Amino acid sequence: MNHFVNKVIWITGASSGIGEALAYAFSAAGARLLLSSRRTEELERVRAGCARPDQARVLPMDLLDFPSFAVRTAEAIGAFGQVDMLIHNGGITQRSLVIETELEVQRRVMELNYFSYVALTRTILPHFVERKSGHFVVMSSVMGKIGTPMRSAYAASKHALHGFFDCLRAEVAASNIQVTILTPGYIQTNISQHALTKDGTELGTTSENIAQGLPADKAAAQMLRAIGHGAFEAYIGKSSGGERLALMLNRWAPGVLIRQVKKHPPK
Repeated sequence: MNHFVNKVIWITGASSGIGEALAYAFSAAGARLLLSSRRTEELERVRAGCARPDQARVLPMDLLDFPSFAVRTAEAIGAFGQVDMLIHNGGITQRSLVIETELEVQRRVMELNYFSYVALTRTILPHFVERKSGHFVVMSSVMGKIGTPMRSAYAASKHALHGFFDCLRAEVAASNIQVTILTPGYIQTNISQHALTKDGTELGTTSENIAQGLPADKAAAQMLRAIGHGAFEAYIGKSSGGERLALMLNRWAPGVLIRQVKKHPPK
């Protein structure tokens, strides 16, 4: 059964990486799309690459411009008359030690990865409540469940998403609103190239683990299956990868995981 035919799906961070792959996968599944990021030209490229470009709309937005969210949300609803699903996917990562990382870097990561999700959720939530239907899909990370060196700001922002959206899920269940939290492992994207370092400058290189990760189109296929099944939370990544083992150890033997991370930090 195809759960997505004619569903209106709003994807943030849609101009590259996982967001781009999701756009192609959802379009092929028959969905109508709203594609958002700051880069209009890249969004137009993604729209043109969709299976049904005539059923996709480009909606540029800056996820750090919170006052614009009311207008952007009204435009999103107006494009097709409704929004059925919001995929929170925009964000940034970080690579630096706690002792070296400037507080402004911690704030910037949290503003984009956490507070923008909260703000946009609050803006569209009345629409979902009024319709008694809606689905929030939240792009967390394996780092939303564990902690490793050089990822403090990123891990903190992703951990925060789990707390907020688990609470939201309980609050809106009676309104037939769903929440799915996705926890990807290493996926082949350019995320590490744009990772913030200790002073806010970009890393500029692709990490070894990212380069060897799951291709973004395969990750998108896993995500569509999890979303279609209405999963509360789902790991996305290689079945044989160390990320899945890390999640299991974190739940059942956290001490073992901590000792392993200290000896073998991620690259």
